[in-house]
Amino acid sequence: GAGASSHISDDMLKESGAQIVLTATDIYQQSNIILKVNHPTSEEIDLMKEGSMLVSFMQTTKEKEVVKKLQSKKINAISMHLIPRTTLAQKMDALSSQSNIAGYKAVLMGACHIEKYMPLLMTAAGTIPPAKVVVLGAGVAGLQAIATAKRLGAQVEASDVRPEVKEQVESLGAKYIEVKSDETDGVGEGGYAKETSDDYKQKQQELLADHISKADIVVTTALIPGRPAPILIPEEMVKRMQPGSV
Repeated sequence: GAGASSHISDDMLKESGAQIVLTATDIYQQSNIILKVNHPTSEEIDLMKEGSMLVSFMQTTKEKEVVKKLQSKKINAISMHLIPRTTLAQKMDALSSQSNIAGYKAVLMGACHIEKYMPLLMTAAGTIPPAKVVVLGAGVAGLQAIATAKRLGAQVEASDVRPEVKEQVESLGAKYIEVKSDETDGVGEGGYAKETSDDYKQKQQELLADHISKADIVVTTALIPGRPAPILIPEEMVKRMQPGSV
């Protein structure tokens, strides 16, 4: 049952050349290279062999204690978070594929929790307006969330600190929420988002507050490479959201 939760049977793993062991402890103690989606826990690091190699998703600026413990055991670690999104590294860009899944599933999960339809419905009994979805951040996850919400028939709005993504947002049929500011204010190296000024944040929150208060689903995907995700929706804004919204 090693891959049961992924619908991969033991027989399929064996046919691919894998050996099935009884416990995770056996894997950590016998392996020189560990491939893992999430970063290891402190207990898992204790089980790993000194001098072994770990490949996983790991935010080195956030999971500092994990990094320190890996260093103390002389374990070489490769973070999939740090692979650059370049043409040469495209085949290894697992973060984009994970972000794609996250944006897609976020909308589906939100749709399951709101107590209304996603699309516009016109019936003999009356007309039901579509659900309103607001997406914050128009990177890989955000664009997939927008596309998924539109395919489900929702009315979608999106915002991003990078003005150049407006065209991408509108090409998917969503309305772009534009914060009036310096056009390069939120654009960092390589086209990624960067930390914005306090003045920009104030304007952004004032603008978003009105849109979020009317939304049925809010999906936050904003991320700054190498830094903790920004908090775009403070407690006061959450209190203004509609009852039953997600």
